Amino acid sequence: MVKNIISEMLGKSPVQPIQNHINVAFQCASLLPSVFEAANLNDWNKVESINENIRQLENEADELKLEIRSNLPKSLFMPVPRQDLLELVLVQDKIANITKSISGMIKQRKIQIPSTMYEEFMVFVNLCVNACKFAKKSVNELDELYETGFRGAEVRLVQELIDNLDEIETKTDLKQNDLQEELFKIEKELPPIDVMFLYKLFDKVGGIADMAERVGRRLELLLAK
Repeated sequence: MVKNIISEMLGKSPVQPIQNHINVAFQCASLLPSVFEAANLNDWNKVESINENIRQLENEADELKLEIRSNLPKSLFMPVPRQDLLELVLVQDKIANITKSISGMIKQRKIQIPSTMYEEFMVFVNLCVNACKFAKKSVNELDELYETGFRGAEVRLVQELIDNLDEIETKTDLKQNDLQEELFKIEKELPPIDVMFLYKLFDKVGGIADMAERVGRRLELLLAK
C-alpha cells in the first residue's frame, strides 16, 4: 500500500493508542453477559470477581484516555482534526464507564432478571456487546485510514462496518422495547423498587449499544473531512 505523503511526514500513526483504548473498552463490555449469568445463578462471589475485572479494565481505559489527551500530536499536518480524535476517545470511554456502572449496580443491589424474561434479556445483552465488537472493528481500521489519507477502498470498508453497527443498534432498540413491554406485564408481581431498577438497568445496557453507535457516527465525521 502506498502511504499518503502526510503519514510519511508524521511517521508513526497517532491512532494506535486510540485502538488500544477501544480494545480495552470492548473487553470491559464483553464481561457483562457473565455478570448476569452469575447473578441469576446466585453466584455472588463470581459476580464480585467479574465486577473487579471490569473495574480494573475501566481504570485502564481511563489511564489510556489521559495518555491520549497528553500525547496526541498537535501537528497541523494531521489528516483529521485532533479534537475529532479526542471526542472519539470520549465516546469510546463511555462504553467502559457504563459497563462498570451496570456491573456495580448488579453487585450492590443483587439484581436478578425475572426468569420469564431472562433468555430474551441475554439476547439483548449480547446484541449490545456485538455492537461494541463492530465499533472496535471500525476503530481498528483507523491506522489504515490514516495511512491512505482517509480515501479509497479502506473508506468503503469502514463505512460497511458502520452500516452493520447501525443495524445492530436498531435491533437493540427493538429488543429493549420488547423487554420493557414484558416487564410492564409482570411488574405488579414484583417489588416496586426491583421494577424501578430493572427499567434503569435496561436503559443502561441499551446505552452501551448507543455509545457503540456513536463511535460509528464519530468515524463517519472523520471520513467526511
